Amino acid sequence: MGRTLAIDIETYSDVDLISCGVYKYSSSPYFEILLIAYSVDDKETVCIDVANGEEPPKEFMEMLFDDTVTKTAFNANFERTCFSNYYQHSFRPEAWRCTAVQATMLALPLSLEGVGAVLGLDKQKMTEGKELIKYFCSPCKATKSNGGRTRNLPKDAPEKWRQFKTYCIRDVDVEKQIRQRLAKFPIPKREQEIYCLDQRINDRGIMVDRNLVNHAVACDLLYKETATARAYELTGLENPNSVSQLKLWLKEKGLEVDSLAKDTVKDLSMKAEGDVQEVLKLRLATSKTSVKKYEAIDRSVCAENRVHGLLQFYGANRTGRWAGRLVQIHNLPQNHLPDLELARALVSEGRYEEVELFYESTPNVLSELIRTAFVAKPGCRFIISDYSAIEARVLAWLAGEEWRLQVFETHGKIYEASASAMFHVPIEEITKTSPLRQKGKISELALGYGGAVGALTSMGALKMGLTEEELPGLVSTWRSANPHITAFWWAVDEAAITAVRDKKPSKVGRVSFEYKSGILFVTLPSGRKLSYVKPRMMMNKFGREGLTYEGIGESKKWMRLETYGPKLVENIVQAASRDILAEAMLRLEKEGFDIVCHVHDEVVLEVPDGKSSVEEVNEIMAVNPVWTEGLPLKAAGFESPFYKKD
Repeated sequence: MGRTLAIDIETYSDVDLISCGVYKYSSSPYFEILLIAYSVDDKETVCIDVANGEEPPKEFMEMLFDDTVTKTAFNANFERTCFSNYYQHSFRPEAWRCTAVQATMLALPLSLEGVGAVLGLDKQKMTEGKELIKYFCSPCKATKSNGGRTRNLPKDAPEKWRQFKTYCIRDVDVEKQIRQRLAKFPIPKREQEIYCLDQRINDRGIMVDRNLVNHAVACDLLYKETATARAYELTGLENPNSVSQLKLWLKEKGLEVDSLAKDTVKDLSMKAEGDVQEVLKLRLATSKTSVKKYEAIDRSVCAENRVHGLLQFYGANRTGRWAGRLVQIHNLPQNHLPDLELARALVSEGRYEEVELFYESTPNVLSELIRTAFVAKPGCRFIISDYSAIEARVLAWLAGEEWRLQVFETHGKIYEASASAMFHVPIEEITKTSPLRQKGKISELALGYGGAVGALTSMGALKMGLTEEELPGLVSTWRSANPHITAFWWAVDEAAITAVRDKKPSKVGRVSFEYKSGILFVTLPSGRKLSYVKPRMMMNKFGREGLTYEGIGESKKWMRLETYGPKLVENIVQAASRDILAEAMLRLEKEGFDIVCHVHDEVVLEVPDGKSSVEEVNEIMAVNPVWTEGLPLKAAGFESPFYKKD
């Protein structure tokens, strides 16, 4: 590795970084760089006080603009984007290395503070930082005591400013220490290429129909005002949105409820009648939070009507999959309206009364239109392509479940084929509306990763008309029909335990396990490694000795977590599926396509009108990477002027 420049900057903007993202934050006319701390080739860290008029030295500027010099930072996207906007120069991601990515590849925390703590570094991130950032980096409230100012400057608190400079230097020192500690686990070349691709996708952004967004917010506000007025009229309550008041009103109507949670209200509204039913339906409608997605889009959209930074590389550090940011595009509501374009046109033109007239639920319409707020730029359209049943294919391939692979190589009707294998009925007799197909479908969705009765229930088996008595039989029938997958779960379990307990490398098919440097590494067919930190055998929730490791739990705290074969298989399958998508995106870019977004197993391309075709994109998507021999891949797609589910 050649010369390196480790960097951390402190900045000011009137835009909120957390809710709007770094692209909007750093493109504000009020954006400033306050401090630049840097270290050349890991020598002593220096701080430039830009806010007080200090100019960066010539050596720093030459290294910053030199693509042969490696720039390092923890969450390098922040520094690179800020410098790009500040100097009006497009800094190429190839010259940057992100220590946060290097840490997350080892399944360490996503924050500098968290990584420093887990690694037990000599120097830790200063805890005073949050308060100092709040003081100097964002507007303040004007008060009598601060003389009515709306921003704190260095001269307003000289001692705090000195501390802030120390804090900035410390961040570079911590980043350097992390990089040195992780030196034997560098970012693999292929992953660095995928990271650079990710940065280009986020830099490109995706266009937004601001007219639709504004009208959707206005339509929602008008609907809620009307619905609330109707709820007042029906209940006579001071505040019909109050949980306690509404519970009392329902009790007076002979309906005693413990909770007004969404699912409870939905169930009650189906059984209730008259005013009670209408009030419950109004509560369901007005409690829809879909409009918050429109508000998030509006907050983060930049001057050129594009939203940037929707995806975080390696945001899901257990598998290496991307995480959604700002608008959370990974969980947008699906669209099922048969006349989506009409609904979109009515909202876009402000014809709210007609929306109310033509559709049963205005909130549902607005919810289903969220995807369509993302549009292709003029002269282009979207080509949207996604993999068909990618996880089911990868699971069958890794486990060697040949009958499933045959299904995917031929007709691809896995729900019907699963039902046929489970219930020993010819596949020709299982139609789309057949109850057996429904059983096959729910089993496929719930049971691939060791799920049992609980998984079937949470997937909605009882709401589909199945009885509780049927569920255990469904689990055992599916497992009997998929013996290689079932065996794969427990072979993986045993291999992981062997690697940790006996410190012996082990292998199951295309996946290998090794304990090294206090980490359980799981090597995928692609060669990428999944990491489980400080693994240890302990008694688990099943009452037997099982594998545990340290990681980020549901509370977002670093804690000891349990895992076992089927859960490890889920991680492995999702990670391998991610690698297949990443390889496809590299191929698409090489062929000249502009990727503006991707969600799970789907890519969204912004393609000039008259150029390329859906078939061409699907063919590129379905090319097998060299390490996927024998895996049947298939992609399907469509064209649209706006983003939607086909």
